Amino acid sequence: MTFSVTGRCARTGQLGVAITTSSIAVGSRCPWVRAGTGAVATQNVTMPSIGNDVLDRIAAGDGAQAALEAVMAGEKFPDYRQVAVVDNEGATAIFSGGNTLGRNAVAEGAGVIAAGNLLSDSRLPQVMVDRFEETADLPLPARLLGALEAGLHEGGGEEGPVRSACLLVADQTPWPLVDLRVDWSEGCPIADLRGLWTAYEPQMADYVSRALNPTEAPSYGVPGDP
Repeated sequence: MTFSVTGRCARTGQLGVAITTSSIAVGSRCPWVRAGTGAVATQNVTMPSIGNDVLDRIAAGDGAQAALEAVMAGEKFPDYRQVAVVDNEGATAIFSGGNTLGRNAVAEGAGVIAAGNLLSDSRLPQVMVDRFEETADLPLPARLLGALEAGLHEGGGEEGPVRSACLLVADQTPWPLVDLRVDWSEGCPIADLRGLWTAYEPQMADYVSRALNPTEAPSYGVPGDP
């Protein structure tokens, strides 16, 4: 049903997740990020609270592996969960329960982890990791999105069509720097997500400026705004 890439930028410390699935509104329940803490993709048969619980453990001092192990030890239905974690040091951790759906696989690299289930090809996570590592010169959101696209076009995607996608990235503020979602698409949600990123990227810094210091922020450029 789902494949994702979770990563950290060694240059900026940004943390993020790009994810897609065959069901509706993947961004509402599966990706979790927190500035200076970590990023989590909780998927397969999803328990959304796992993401926040893992981030709480990392914030309290655990590394990615210890945080994930502690949370999953208390999970009522661990066999149904697939969870990928990257912490603020770039350490990775993965949990794939025994009831993870269909052909499933994971791959890890430097500050990145990719995971999927119901895949057409078990190579898909490694394809995403390879693309992420090959594009270290790009901003983290672009790297994550490019890796997701590689998973679809070069890694074979899922057994069936994907219908929703999300790009979620944390930088230095308590709210995400990027939170772009395609909740449903009859076409290709990853292509739609690319369109959103292309439109959003030039405005991204402006929204941070408007939040932190409206007196020095650029105008909105809409009718009636001087």
